Amino acid sequence: MKKYDYLIVGAGLFGCVFAHEATKAGKKCLVIDKRPHIGGNIYTENKDGINIHVYGAHIFHTSNQKVWQYVNQFITFNNFVNSPIARYKDELYNLPFNMNTFSKMWGVVTPKQAQAKIAEQIAELNIGEPKNLEEQGLKLVGKDVFEKLVKGYTEKQWGKPCSELPSFIIKRLPVRFTYDNNYFNDRYQGIAEGGYTTLAEKLLQGVEVKLECDYFEFKKSCPDIAAKTVYTGMIDEYFNYCYGELEYRSLRFETERLEEENYQGNAVVNYTEREVPFTRIIEHKHFEKAQSPVTYITREYPATWKKGDEPYYPVNNERNDGLYAKYKELADKEGNVIFGGRLGQYKYYDMDKVIAAALDCVEKELN
Repeated sequence: MKKYDYLIVGAGLFGCVFAHEATKAGKKCLVIDKRPHIGGNIYTENKDGINIHVYGAHIFHTSNQKVWQYVNQFITFNNFVNSPIARYKDELYNLPFNMNTFSKMWGVVTPKQAQAKIAEQIAELNIGEPKNLEEQGLKLVGKDVFEKLVKGYTEKQWGKPCSELPSFIIKRLPVRFTYDNNYFNDRYQGIAEGGYTTLAEKLLQGVEVKLECDYFEFKKSCPDIAAKTVYTGMIDEYFNYCYGELEYRSLRFETERLEEENYQGNAVVNYTEREVPFTRIIEHKHFEKAQSPVTYITREYPATWKKGDEPYYPVNNERNDGLYAKYKELADKEGNVIFGGRLGQYKYYDMDKVIAAALDCVEKELN
């Protein structure tokens, strides 16, 4: 007899939702994670009354009513609206690119004037079919917006000059000709009150969890512990990199406690100059309007991923997508293993999309 119906590898959102639903349906689950905490990258910890987003800002946004109702069973969300600021040298601009951005940049007042300015800059460049990201960006928004607000930030994110990046990375750039600083268009958005760790705890209530547990070591000592495995780790690692390594981008976070009440006046400030080594500074207290005489800020540094580092973003280019397709073929033949989540499916997922994917997956599995 197997001891568990499901061994769930990874206590991130996908694993937590799957475990919750399977347990509710009477299945016995064991969740393991190599980190010392649950929640994966949505993990938050409270310091001085401020919930710190340990692995970078997580702003919940969705237009999927089913997902919104689902998460609201466990926690409440505040009415936080993401309105980041872009800082280029000592100039500050609103994001996403909108009339406030264009008014500050060129002194224009009406949408017509802004559209004319962008069109004039694009015409002067005379770019045919864009051969790289730089040409694609210039063709979409013109020289001023691209050079001040896109180029340096993108080069930091990807660790390469824009002229060496494929154009498809920015097929479009959101440009709005309204005075609207709301970054997302989704109907529902906010921050989990009390931190996202609470969501993970509620989802895993009544589920057995084993932390600081490496799956590959665990499998050696307990090979037949469960009838099925739900695997949310790196798909290429699962198959021992037999076709080679998939590429990821990594991140490094530097969090600092400051003896002041308000450091930057906004939750998210992007630093768009190439010379500034970090991409953004998060000031956590602004997510929940936390009252505290101190503040915590996190600088986010993009990094080249190498084996052993934490993988954050899949690099979905032609080479990697081809490689993933080969791993996916192997995954489809693994009868008793379900591959899910960002790393198991080599796909960038927002939080709501992970939850939707986990709900779909567990529904198919249990029916």
